[in-house]
Amino acid sequence: MTDLLDRLRDTVAAHPGRTAVLAGADRLDFAELDRRTAALARALRERGVGRGDRVGVHLARTADLPVALLAVWRAGAAYVPLDPAYPAERLAHMAADARLAALISADGLPAADGVPVLRPDAAADGPELPDHAHPLDPAYVIYTSGSTGRPKGVEVPRGAVAALVTALEASGAYRAEPGVVGWNASVSFDASVQQWARICRGDTVLVIGEEHRADPVRVAALLAEHAVTDLDLTPSHWELLREPLAGARVPRLFMGGEAVPERTWRELADGGVDALNLYGPTECTVDAVTAPISGPGPHLGAPLPGVRLHLLDEKLAPVPDGVVGELYLAGPGLAHGYLGRPALTAERFVADPVATGERMYRTGDQARRGEGGRLEYVGRVDRQVKLRGYRVELGEVEHALARLAGVRAAAVTVYEPAPGDRRLAGYVTGAVTAAELTERLRATVPAHLVPSVITVLDALPLTPNGKVDLAALPAPASAAASASAAESGAGGLAGQVAEVWGTVLGVTGLRPTDDFFSLGGHSIAALRVVHLLRRRLGIELQLRHLLDSADLAAFTATVERAVAAGTAAPRPALTARARAAGA
Repeated sequence: MTDLLDRLRDTVAAHPGRTAVLAGADRLDFAELDRRTAALARALRERGVGRGDRVGVHLARTADLPVALLAVWRAGAAYVPLDPAYPAERLAHMAADARLAALISADGLPAADGVPVLRPDAAADGPELPDHAHPLDPAYVIYTSGSTGRPKGVEVPRGAVAALVTALEASGAYRAEPGVVGWNASVSFDASVQQWARICRGDTVLVIGEEHRADPVRVAALLAEHAVTDLDLTPSHWELLREPLAGARVPRLFMGGEAVPERTWRELADGGVDALNLYGPTECTVDAVTAPISGPGPHLGAPLPGVRLHLLDEKLAPVPDGVVGELYLAGPGLAHGYLGRPALTAERFVADPVATGERMYRTGDQARRGEGGRLEYVGRVDRQVKLRGYRVELGEVEHALARLAGVRAAAVTVYEPAPGDRRLAGYVTGAVTAAELTERLRATVPAHLVPSVITVLDALPLTPNGKVDLAALPAPASAAASASAAESGAGGLAGQVAEVWGTVLGVTGLRPTDDFFSLGGHSIAALRVVHLLRRRLGIELQLRHLLDSADLAAFTATVERAVAAGTAAPRPALTARARAAGA
């Protein structure tokens, strides 16, 4: 398996002037990318970084980001993405857990004692670095939600990333000729790997910045401007892009991160959109199974070349067609395991009964062989869920809630205020309010782990054996739901804005002082609000106007000014609140 840095060197030698990276106004050709990554890699080496070390990368979505990731590889190390949108407490835990040898950061955050910090433009002179990379050398460590209350780092080897790219090429998912790839996923989300790493095979990578990622109209314009050929996204994101892309050339869609709903599958298949359904856990290096979105309804498809797929029962025996079993994966894409957690690694990475001496990963996903042998996803064997592409362990959210002062007990479930709109619902007991818990939780965990609604109860219902009876929990309720609808100023433009909020959030009785995120809003929901008001009122409303509004009254005033002017209100700058919302 050819290491990706070797493939990058071949591309640099053959096509030095070809565009490698596009990011805002910045353009790097392969010669410049090679120069910058080599200079930063030498600077890392000067500070003692070597083979097998881990380097934190805390950078915005600019051209500096792919440069830093490649430089870490060239130094022989593994990168640890530290998303600037994450709370400081979360970043500090990840940095300490990973035992970083160095940090690449434009602002020096997150600071750690004894860890050298380099700016992304750091450089050192010297000869070309010797490369002694081995396929088993770590390539990156990505942190995922953990059921015990703390995130766990998945360590993936370089050979697994090389195998992923080779398998996607062999399967036809990647075209033979170079394309323009839209890098849409957060660097902390493992789907980003198969997007940015395509630089190494000669593709041009368009880094979609935060301002564009937050606005489907601007994303669509960017895709057209740069003739993007490939775009990775979740089914939830497609729901927002489908209208801006109507009538336009749609790139090949790599759809993953969550199950593709039946209606989305049918829309893409019947509309002739070139799209792939991708399935694979972080522990198996992004993608393991693919299917063209065509023909029959949603299914997982066939394993990528080199991937071994087993459907097994509790005794690790194969299940017959039509019977639900647990999905196990094996092959060159397996991660080393969980950083510093050998017991958990041994529990999830077990011996492959088919290939002697090989391991397989227990995914926790349930599937079966349906009509025609199609592999169909059924559900989970545990309490892990996928929301907007993120893997969420409900136990981690419960732990985070229970740690907050004043909370005696906590439980978390998933609810669906509208078809396809799955959200977290939190339940607590104690002398606390939902609003204060939401605010405090945002300071400790990423936005995708904050429940949309928190309900305070006198006591959690229990089963006869003393465990929380999740089925007996009441329907999620927000403080706003009990307020009078008359308080929202119903009628006229204010009534229309409140109606859209209520429709998207699934709540009633909105008040002018209600906060969008305290009512269960998130970045995808905010995009829906903006989209609906644009269509209804014919204004060029921006997502930032909602993210930066203190409450319903403030947002309504912004909408009123936009309607009166006949144009969009001035676009505010990206704020910390907007970044934390996951926009």
